Amino acid sequence: MDSVTQLEIDQRVFNLYDEYCHGRIDRRAFLQQAAVVAVGGLAMAQALMPRYASAQTISFTDERIKAKYVTYPSPGGTSGTMRGYLVQPKGNGPFPAVLVIHENRGLNPYIEDVARRAATEGFLALAPDGLFPVGGYPGNDDDGRTLQAGLDPAKLRADMLNSARWLKTQALSTGTLGVTGFCWGGGATNWLATVLGTDMQAGVPYYGAAPATEAVAAIKAAMLIQYAQNDERINAMWPTYEAALKAAGVSYEMFIYPGTQHGFHNNSTPRYNEAAAKLSWERTIAFFKKNLA
Repeated sequence: MDSVTQLEIDQRVFNLYDEYCHGRIDRRAFLQQAAVVAVGGLAMAQALMPRYASAQTISFTDERIKAKYVTYPSPGGTSGTMRGYLVQPKGNGPFPAVLVIHENRGLNPYIEDVARRAATEGFLALAPDGLFPVGGYPGNDDDGRTLQAGLDPAKLRADMLNSARWLKTQALSTGTLGVTGFCWGGGATNWLATVLGTDMQAGVPYYGAAPATEAVAAIKAAMLIQYAQNDERINAMWPTYEAALKAAGVSYEMFIYPGTQHGFHNNSTPRYNEAAAKLSWERTIAFFKKNLA
């Protein structure tokens, strides 16, 4: 990891990185503006770029799991076919199933690692690559973000819905389904809860956009909603979302992690907050074990 730590990065640079991550400014503008807003801003900006080699926590050769890439039909999606990273725990199963949904840049190494983490806890995990129909995750987040921004949002969501349904019906699956996702994937997790109804038992969106208020009544899954403290755009949606959850009688818990940035669970950049990432993941696993048993 770079020598610049989270504590040394100016909040204004974090804010610019959030703009860049969500495609509102490009890489050049991010670096230029960071250099202007803070002394040492360029070094801070460069330190925020992901370093995936240092982010792996579970090796793909770990003896507790078996991982492979799978393809499956996806009617109504971007191309009609999807590819995902399927990780099963050691043993014959069946196992409760967990869908792991990527950020706004495709199936990068961090998300594959999260799928492996879920499998070591006893879940059959599938991490779909929404970019597969356009060539797959391209090996870097800049190009991945551009590719994902160019997709039809409704077709991309359909690919996630088909991934959830495919996973749920696998022979290795018990048929109980949990969904977690990060950033764009957090919003997709919320959306899936509204469309899957009783087919989804538990959802854990990380700093994801709230679903359409009028759709919240369709949620039947228990929800564990995780937010970063410094994430104004996403957090502003919570009061309306919470009111709708209460009105619909949905079982939910919500946590805001103090001192964290959007993306705090992603251990490939200095936005990572180790304490919050660890606690939130422990809560995620406990929640899935309780609701998918």
